[in-house]
Amino acid sequence: MTQLLYLGDSYLKEIDTSVISVDATGMRIVLDKTIFYPEGGGQPSDHGTLMKGSEVYRVKMVKKSSEGVAHEVDKTGLKVGDNAHHILDWNRRYILMRYHTAAHLLSAVIYGKTRVETTGNQLDVDKSRMDFCLEDASKERIEKFIQQANELILNDAPVKTFVLSKEDAKKDPSLFKLAVKDYIERLKEVRVVDIEGIDKQADGGTHVHSLKEVGKISLLKIDNKGRNNRRIYFTLGER
Repeated sequence: MTQLLYLGDSYLKEIDTSVISVDATGMRIVLDKTIFYPEGGGQPSDHGTLMKGSEVYRVKMVKKSSEGVAHEVDKTGLKVGDNAHHILDWNRRYILMRYHTAAHLLSAVIYGKTRVETTGNQLDVDKSRMDFCLEDASKERIEKFIQQANELILNDAPVKTFVLSKEDAKKDPSLFKLAVKDYIERLKEVRVVDIEGIDKQADGGTHVHSLKEVGKISLLKIDNKGRNNRRIYFTLGER
């Protein structure tokens, strides 16, 4: 199985790895360890390159597989046992890290004011969106939530991670702010993202180290996606 180094250090930009599996197409490569985030949980996969000597393989998509984490590359040539230098598209990753931490912060603010959980989310590099079962999702109300989040960003707080056993994590329901919770039983342990003094949430994604790195959150629009379900689109300004 692939060792997921991004879980311990989301700021790693490049490492040396070994190929442990190649599929029949020769273009889905499983490595012994990775710093690339595989698509999932509303966070897109990382992009980057694998280098074997002077040969460059561009990583177009990263997904979880039965053997670990599969890196989809743009050409064949890598073989089992090959050593490959792993280089992350850092600019893209860092933007996604900022958006992911911003999403946790917004979720925490809205949950704190309404006890409403997140019903969906999708991060991207130019905007992101979150869904909430909110009857009152007027622009004025959402702007107030975002203003509170921006004030917290200005005050700054460290963002850390730690791991709990599933049994201990289930003792604190506030760790699970997604409305759909069937994924919990599939976990062996629970990684928690802790915005110190503000929020703790179960999460397997990548985040910045402090709120000040997020930048200013700005509302783009609010969509009605069905009975009480409101979709909030937001973007991030300069840090």
